[in-house]
Amino acid sequence: MNGLVELGAAAKKAASVLATASEQQKNEALLKMAEALIVNSDEILEQNRADLENARQNGMPDHMIDRLALNLRRLEDMALGVRHVVSLKDPIGEVLSMTRRPNGLIIGKQRVPLGVIGMIYESRPNVTVDAASLCIKSGNAVILRGGKEAFLSNMALTRIIRRSLEDAGLPADCVIMVEDTSRETAVRLMQLTGYVDVLIPRGGAGLIRSVVENAKVPVIETGVGNCHVYVDSEADLDMAVEILFNAKCSRPSVCNAAETLLVAEPVAGEFLPRAKKRLDEKDVEWRGCEKAREILPGIAAATEEDYYTEYLDYILAVKVVRDAGDAIEHINRYGSGHSEAIVTTNYFTAQRFLREVDAACVYVNASTRFTDGFVFGFGAEIGISTQKMHARGPMGLNELTTIKYIVYGEGQVR
Repeated sequence: MNGLVELGAAAKKAASVLATASEQQKNEALLKMAEALIVNSDEILEQNRADLENARQNGMPDHMIDRLALNLRRLEDMALGVRHVVSLKDPIGEVLSMTRRPNGLIIGKQRVPLGVIGMIYESRPNVTVDAASLCIKSGNAVILRGGKEAFLSNMALTRIIRRSLEDAGLPADCVIMVEDTSRETAVRLMQLTGYVDVLIPRGGAGLIRSVVENAKVPVIETGVGNCHVYVDSEADLDMAVEILFNAKCSRPSVCNAAETLLVAEPVAGEFLPRAKKRLDEKDVEWRGCEKAREILPGIAAATEEDYYTEYLDYILAVKVVRDAGDAIEHINRYGSGHSEAIVTTNYFTAQRFLREVDAACVYVNASTRFTDGFVFGFGAEIGISTQKMHARGPMGLNELTTIKYIVYGEGQVR
């Protein structure tokens, strides 16, 4: 525990410096970081290969290996994301409102950093860079605790980030990696009150549940994505096939991939065989309701648990529903509040879906795979919030700030 307290104290001290750093100084650190990712690509990829080898020896499935793997293209994309963050407006110090009260007081709301952010995440080393870049730009120090599967990759990335901070004249401790990947240390980080201002877990359902159950500091829940694609009775079926294929198959191991297909009964007989033929190209395993199995003989029966499950794999639950109302009811019961999509040509059905589906991101005639901070123009994301607090959906710079009231007077007393 003492080790974490020391890290927390170091991060808190660094946060006080970073909170008042100029936009120019923060941007300089980020530009150095982006350049260093490419200059040091050989070192990073060497460490990542070692992580991958360890993961394979430990039996990590292929779809999870994809989350862990880095290559030059992915490093270039990470550097591009950092440069995009540089191009964004610095939120710190922004005055959101200013009003004059009858007694003459002028009351304003101003954006300020959260302070020290704790990040607990699994085997995705890109999160190290995304979290660091967004926290630096928004004036927050960050304590990172990655998964053991990506330990060597994360350590290499953190060394580069810390050197970039020092080269720009900022404290290296603005970004700290916890080197102990044990569960006990993770729980201690969750309870580091007085040092960590907010905790952001990023990973599967088990990790999120552990953080919510054990944390003593405020938590923003992110990540779990039980996402649906609903094909309406008035859908363009060619479009629907391609949207489903992209949502399920383009990268099934990520949280914005579709896990359940809902199909309106009037088009199920035509759509399901076409959709299965397309998804057979990726050997997707189907698990369906009784009506779906009548149309697609041979697919496995879906259980109640299947409709709650985030597979993160080439597995798809399917259910034939009566109409959009039935689909909305299913989504609001089984969904995780992440991303949901409808395919329809009916404007009023689309508007009803947008209005009634309870999720952070709701799509009409587009894939759920677009739920991503970079795609949304944030440069990167620190996570995708499924809560209904100040942050919902992809979290960028603004979501890493809070507000304080600034009040101007002329001698008023109460």
